[in-house]
Amino acid sequence: MSLQIIKQFNEHTIQWEVELVGDADIQTSGRLKDELNAMLDENESNMQLNCERLTYIDSTGLGVLIGILKRVKTKEKNIYIMNAQSNMKKLLSITGLDKIFVIV
Repeated sequence: MSLQIIKQFNEHTIQWEVELVGDADIQTSGRLKDELNAMLDENESNMQLNCERLTYIDSTGLGVLIGILKRVKTKEKNIYIMNAQSNMKKLLSITGLDKIFVIV
């Protein structure tokens, strides 16, 4: 499956709102990285990732999110992961990443 990235900058909350739909894997992680970095090039702010329809994420997808988190942390911003499916929550827990991302 492919990955759809639905994004908008919310002027009221001053943050990126991103919905990920599909799979964040080795085939789609390059585009995910490019799009998230381009968003931050435009406006470095907090990022809210709605993962309700993210059906799969592998280590390359997680690597992209970690890289983006490192970037936003240099500006004292954060990534908020919302509506993660049970498989993603389990993966974040097993890897300890649930302690560095804000899980909502």
